[in-house]
Amino acid sequence: MTINVDQLKQILNLVREHDLSELEIEQDGLRVKVRKDAAGGVVVHPAGDAGIPAAAAPATPAATTSVMAPGSAATIPTSMQGNAQSDVELAVVKSPIVGTFYRSPEPGAAAFVDIGTTVKKGQVLCIIEAMKLMNEIDSEYDGEVVNVYVESGQPVQYGERLFAIRTK
Repeated sequence: MTINVDQLKQILNLVREHDLSELEIEQDGLRVKVRKDAAGGVVVHPAGDAGIPAAAAPATPAATTSVMAPGSAATIPTSMQGNAQSDVELAVVKSPIVGTFYRSPEPGAAAFVDIGTTVKKGQVLCIIEAMKLMNEIDSEYDGEVVNVYVESGQPVQYGERLFAIRTK
């Protein structure tokens, strides 16, 4: 049994999406363990005696992908993305407080940003209401919004992902 790049991408996405510190998967005699190292990066390696054949084993740079801490950016190697572009930096904007997430300044108004919107450092991305106070969440990055993780009106926790921004 071998593991291909698409399967590895799915495993890494699961770790990121669910904020897991460690994940071990065994299938057809192949066992893969994914865990965050002390620096917060994700390390993928075969677990136990089961090994990944050399043809399927990812190179070390492709096997280590930074997991994004609040206000940080991570480089995702091109071998993990499956495209021919150079390394792309994705910054994840996380909630600095617990509250209710709003994409627009008032009900019925246009959202501050949408997927595809180019943002500048300091530009308002959303509002989080906490204890009847409206807190504007500003972008710490110049770039393009590539994902919005939360729907307007939904509660958010401290450190929960709000936006992904492709930095420039």
